[in-house]
Amino acid sequence: MKKILCLVVLMASISMTAQTNTELLKHFESYYKQMKSQGDVQGVINAMTHLNVLQPSQKRLDTLAYIYVSEGRNLEALNTIGIDNNATDSDISTEVKALALKALNQPQRAVVFYEVLFQKTPNTYLAYEIADLKIQTQDLAGANASIGYGLANVKPEMKKAFYEMQQPYEVSMKGALTYLKALISFNMNKVDNLDQAIGLLDEAITMDANFNLAKISKDALVAMKGPKKE
Repeated sequence: MKKILCLVVLMASISMTAQTNTELLKHFESYYKQMKSQGDVQGVINAMTHLNVLQPSQKRLDTLAYIYVSEGRNLEALNTIGIDNNATDSDISTEVKALALKALNQPQRAVVFYEVLFQKTPNTYLAYEIADLKIQTQDLAGANASIGYGLANVKPEMKKAFYEMQQPYEVSMKGALTYLKALISFNMNKVDNLDQAIGLLDEAITMDANFNLAKISKDALVAMKGPKKE
């Protein structure tokens, strides 16, 4: 009799737990929709975190990480999905890892994920990012190859944003790629290639007169040449 009573109590407990979880899921699903409609990002994060605890889902984790990285919360994004390069990673997961690691100044790790994205969908924008990261890691041959792809496939309407000034600005992607080409040339030989690098920066500035970063770089290289001899 005691065994039967214990079994009944256990089954009732399981039923109540399942009912409670179902109610909680419905609650946080409604809460998520409400926070989303209000544009409350932190509310959306809270709702998705609770939903994932109640009903774990890799898709939900990927989305949560993407929200974090979109808000500039890069460490939280990586803590959510990790930093390993897994063959089973979704495109969103790979993009999050690429963006977060780049933002955290981890070019060696970031470029791995940018290359995975490029292998899936080759395009000029990704070629630029890969070249930029490879310059930082001194993989100049790899950077040059990416620049070659970018210049071969760039379209006139493509733009690249820069943020070193208080007011962000855009230049043509071709101008941005030419700027990187100048950096590669200079890094390959900082003495013999100085004039070539300055010439490429002049090209970039000619394409986009507002290209502030190219102007700063050119002034720095010209200063390295020293005063002209009479």
